Amino acid sequence: MTTGVEAIEIVVPLDDASLPGHLALPGQASGVVVFAHGSGSGRHSPRNQIVAETLNEAGLGTLLIDLLTSEEDELDRITGEYRFDIGLLAGRVLAAVEWLQAGPTASLRTGLFGASTGAAAALMAAAVRPDSVSAIVSRGGRPDLAGVALRQVRAPTLLIVGSQDDRPVRDLNTQAYELLQTKKEIVIFAGAGHLFEEPGALEEVAKLAADWFLAYLPGGTN
Repeated sequence: MTTGVEAIEIVVPLDDASLPGHLALPGQASGVVVFAHGSGSGRHSPRNQIVAETLNEAGLGTLLIDLLTSEEDELDRITGEYRFDIGLLAGRVLAAVEWLQAGPTASLRTGLFGASTGAAAALMAAAVRPDSVSAIVSRGGRPDLAGVALRQVRAPTLLIVGSQDDRPVRDLNTQAYELLQTKKEIVIFAGAGHLFEEPGALEEVAKLAADWFLAYLPGGTN
């Protein structure tokens, strides 16, 4: 854990469940970023933790949270019924954002970092609550799954996709980029696959994300 970062385990309450999370806040944080992951991932994801640590070192708070309950996650691994339920996932992301803005980080602007289908959930959440989300980064995401909500996104959005990712994923990112009507940028990361497992690739993605969030989160409340 980065020196000077306060880390606590939290729970975001829902009407019929609760979502455990890990909140890390550097002293005098410039903003806070909620992570929206895809299926089979959560607050313990090593990839998310690498990115979160880089954001913490840059002075940004992070909230790594499980978007599915343990029962839902177990069922999803068998049936896949939740991983493409973007409306459900977006609602969970919004619950986390609302929890932050009603409590420990009420004075900070909020960003969203999405991967895989979590990127679509982040974008849909931002479209539903444009005043609550100030910046978005997608890593190897499926932003296309946000559908028509892409046109309602107002938060500055950075899409990062590996040049060696499947061609359909690259094309879908490009199509989603064209639909966005906000400040936007797309980075085709040379030599990287879908998970950015190549040496140094994920660390570079984390730096790109930190720069994006630092450009748009500091400066006050959402």
